Amino acid sequence: MTISTKIVNPPHPATLSDAQLKKQCRTTFGRASGPGGQHRNKVETAVVITHEPTGIQAHASERRSQSQNQHVANRRLRLKLAMKVRTHIHPRRYKPTELWQRRRQGDKLAINPKNRDYPPLLAEALDVVVTCEFDVGGAAGILGITMSQLARLIRHERHAFAMVNEGRTARGLQALK
Repeated sequence: MTISTKIVNPPHPATLSDAQLKKQCRTTFGRASGPGGQHRNKVETAVVITHEPTGIQAHASERRSQSQNQHVANRRLRLKLAMKVRTHIHPRRYKPTELWQRRRQGDKLAINPKNRDYPPLLAEALDVVVTCEFDVGGAAGILGITMSQLARLIRHERHAFAMVNEGRTARGLQALK
């Protein structure tokens, strides 16, 4: 499973505030098909959000409310951006972001994947892992957490975990479990 990546200059789009991200996106609404009754078929509740600088899209149509679908689509967009967009970092001069430092407790980083901070933390972790050529131990050292904590953070998102394992295998490293 190859996930194509796009390279952008910092800051990573997944770390932007809602207002900043919204300025970079185009949102369209439409009708959704499927269950939900007359309300769903008459009202444009489906939402598609496109991050214009990268062309990455996320959509949601499973809820009956447009605002709920917009919230779900925003979350999906942040996760897709975290997985598919990389920012340039220098491994020797890199310092974890303020968010990373605030969430880290010693060498631990406990985060629920449903938490609002998860996509930006995942994006930061993947930027460092890719820069370290998929050496998760080395990336964990730069980020100030244990290798198992970093692997756990990435494992929450199956596509990100598959991408890291694919990168590790391509470089002759053992896949994470």
